[in-house]
Amino acid sequence: MAERTIGQEMLERRIQRRDAHASETWGLFLKRLTGGGKLDKDFAERAAVTVMCTLEQRLSAGEAKDLESQLPMRLKEMLVRCPRHEGNATDKFSASEFVRRVAEDLEVDEGKAESAIRAVFGTLRTFVSDGEIADVEAQLPSDMRALWRLEA
Repeated sequence: MAERTIGQEMLERRIQRRDAHASETWGLFLKRLTGGGKLDKDFAERAAVTVMCTLEQRLSAGEAKDLESQLPMRLKEMLVRCPRHEGNATDKFSASEFVRRVAEDLEVDEGKAESAIRAVFGTLRTFVSDGEIADVEAQLPSDMRALWRLEA
């Protein structure tokens, strides 16, 4: 059996720390998103991916990438599998179309979809910088800014 080198051990510890941090950050994101039991964990995960994937369809590719850079690693990994936004040009749609798309993907009514969107956006805003929040908002039409800003 070959001995492990100090370099291999350091690399393994670094990977373990990264994975632990990713799990911890994702866990915190989900805890905030579920709001102490307001949303089911499985639904919250699906909602996070659906809402972010739909938002990325509305943003320029560069802005979507900037936003992703500040997301919890596990959420970024899930978005990589989001087939709708990869390679597509920015899709210009309204807040009502945003809600409709999320409702369709989650197979819920539009009221529940809007609540999920607001929960995801509210949680997301605690994980990204104020500058990135402003950059995303600048690319949204006024009716979508109300969702993004959490206005009623």
